Amino acid sequence: MVGLSGRDIGNAAVDVAKQALANPGKTLRSAGRLGREVLTILAGKSQLKPERGDKRFLDPTWTQNPVYRRLMQAYLAWTRQMQALCDDIMEMEDDKKRARFIMALLTDTFSPTNTLANPAAIKRLLETGGISLVKGFQHFLDDMRNNGGLPSQVDTSAFEVGENIATSAGAVVFRNELLELIQYAPTTDKVYKRPLLTIPPQINKFYVLDLTPDKSMVKFLTDSGFQYFVISWRNPTVRHRDCGMNEYVAAVIEAMDVVREITGAKDINITGACSGGITAVISLAHLAAKKQKKVHTATLMVSMLDTVTEAEAALFATESTVEFAKQRSHKKGYVDSREMANAFAWLRPNDLIWNYWVNNYLMGNNPPAFDILYWNNDATRLSAALHRDFIDIFAQNALVEDQGLEILGTPIDLNAIAVDYYCVAGITDHITPWKTCYRSQKLLGGKGTFVLANSGHIQSLVNPPLNPKAKFFSNDDLSLEPNAWLEAASLQQGSWWVHWGEWLAQKSGNQVAAPANLGSATHEVLMEAPGRYVFE
Repeated sequence: MVGLSGRDIGNAAVDVAKQALANPGKTLRSAGRLGREVLTILAGKSQLKPERGDKRFLDPTWTQNPVYRRLMQAYLAWTRQMQALCDDIMEMEDDKKRARFIMALLTDTFSPTNTLANPAAIKRLLETGGISLVKGFQHFLDDMRNNGGLPSQVDTSAFEVGENIATSAGAVVFRNELLELIQYAPTTDKVYKRPLLTIPPQINKFYVLDLTPDKSMVKFLTDSGFQYFVISWRNPTVRHRDCGMNEYVAAVIEAMDVVREITGAKDINITGACSGGITAVISLAHLAAKKQKKVHTATLMVSMLDTVTEAEAALFATESTVEFAKQRSHKKGYVDSREMANAFAWLRPNDLIWNYWVNNYLMGNNPPAFDILYWNNDATRLSAALHRDFIDIFAQNALVEDQGLEILGTPIDLNAIAVDYYCVAGITDHITPWKTCYRSQKLLGGKGTFVLANSGHIQSLVNPPLNPKAKFFSNDDLSLEPNAWLEAASLQQGSWWVHWGEWLAQKSGNQVAAPANLGSATHEVLMEAPGRYVFE
């Protein structure tokens, strides 16, 4: 929400340099340790090797060739010593984290794998007679013109929304200025009486829930007999500058009422993902304050309500950067999706930048055709007012602390939300860390269930039952602190979707005959899914 600016990174780098000069003894000792390790490396006696999960040095040349092995080990020794130096010279814990982050950016950038010394690139160059280098330069020029100077992550020509992605049958049954409401066609003769509505994050298109048939949460839910509705957010422009949380919550509640009218249900179940989870919870708190029982249960997916977090993204959210970010978006009218995507990319540069630098430029390959990456690059803007409101919530921890937060004229008290809820987080999530999600669900007043998927932010959502790697942790004792909860948790094989589906079935009422048509006399079908807003 705040972003990573060159100025912030530069200031942090200057702070590290100043501390290094102010502590010459520690700096020299660090240099001495590095020198001794380099001598060990040159003598061929070093045991240094990449950390588990570091895929940069997978080519066997890095370990089998003595010159390349020494180069790799010297690089690893340098990176580890620079990280240790940051811990030595910085005093405050947050300063240490910022310093380590900056140092990681520096050392990741100068990895030998990012140069033509990369043995895989050399082999590719010889195999193609130099064509790989020519293609790589063409990719580089194209990205400089069309992708903000960062290497493209995906071959966008391989996908077309509504054709080979987001293809589940359904229809738009309601539209207002901020959202379209999609009702999906039932695939079973009987359906649960109480419908389900999903509120996706405002910075992403909804169809992460409906990628391909084998990865579609939409298909899983309709095949399980649920009446399923999804919100598709509009991509805001400058004329939506003043649409903030008030307007978005009002739009969500309007969508809830449409779902209730179409299905004839007294109340509904809802789900919210990431920032959509925040919107869902605020909507629930508003309804609780109004004493309106429109929602029966809530599911929160990778949603962070308590914003005291160890996420690296929060390291640069200082008072000055927060204010600057709000002023910049207000002037423009919105936050461009590319700005937020770039900020996310620099949080994991080896996976989201340098990996594609090597593939696209050094190897001369086209970027991969991967549906999740296609969706990830098809993001939406964020209106200036909603951006401001989200930043204020994060900066003030306004959903936890008593900051006088009001939405649509009512105070927001999460403890007043008395519905049962189900929460899922990802154990390797670097955007909404699982421990923060775990603490967040304790803020709600209802009876909770918490599960922890063995994956990251997006893969926790896209977790189909046929995924052979899917696992999750569960533990009914939510009184424990996060580490104790995980230590006592049971590891279960398979996707949490199945576990959630069983929980949801118990909360969805009796089964009735599936509707023969979508929409209703009041809310007629406007067009087929995936609708119009998804293409804006």
